[in-house]
Amino acid sequence: MRFRFLFGAAVVVALFGATGTATAVPPPIAYTCTGGNWTGDPATSTFTSIPSGNYASITVTGVCNVVPDAVINVVGNINVASRGVLDAQSAPSTITVGNNVTAAWGAILGLGCLPNPPGHTTGHPCVVDPDGSSNITVKGNVTATHADTVLLDGITVNKNVTMQWGGEPYIPWAIKDNTIGGNLVVSGVRPNWIGVLFNKIGGSAILTHITITDPGDPDPTIFVVSNIVGRNLVCLALGPDLVAGFPGEFNVVGGLTIGQCVVRA
Repeated sequence: MRFRFLFGAAVVVALFGATGTATAVPPPIAYTCTGGNWTGDPATSTFTSIPSGNYASITVTGVCNVVPDAVINVVGNINVASRGVLDAQSAPSTITVGNNVTAAWGAILGLGCLPNPPGHTTGHPCVVDPDGSSNITVKGNVTATHADTVLLDGITVNKNVTMQWGGEPYIPWAIKDNTIGGNLVVSGVRPNWIGVLFNKIGGSAILTHITITDPGDPDPTIFVVSNIVGRNLVCLALGPDLVAGFPGEFNVVGGLTIGQCVVRA
């Protein structure tokens, strides 16, 4: 009997603490970000800011960004709806996504910012803090289908990154300095420009039927340089022009290099 009493008392203390008041942790909620106005230029657009917090999921239907140095944990998915804008690449933040990130038709998705490395301009400095860096991890996949713009800079994706179709003539796409556990697949997009630079890709990188459309560049060129690819690198129908390496800076491929990204001495 004495053992039962002591055990029961211990449970009461553990649950209620010394003050006798229960400490309830609120469950994460599903959050929908609305509002804002996209003008086509981030400098003149207005944003609704997503605050720090624990969320069951985040759905972006408006023009949204994250507060500087936000700490955001999402148990499930982040979904950027058609014509939605998520700017998590102008201010440093810490974001962990338990499942997937998706971008729908006409969406703009920006994840991650980091300073330029010494001697390069391949970073993406945070607008509000050029010396700051994001810490963004997606435990599932990043998938964009018919998106307007995708910018991934210095993030970690445990599974696959897939971008199919989409693009627009005025905003460049970037896939730079990321760690991708699975495959990177980019197919059928027509952005202003695209660079696939300094990524670590555990699976294959498959880049097909990509046309850049920058009206102000007399020689539009796609850059696929200095990536570490665990399996195969496939580059087909990329143009109008392609650079797959600079002196001393080439892609390191564990399997086969197929198509335009083959660099011959």
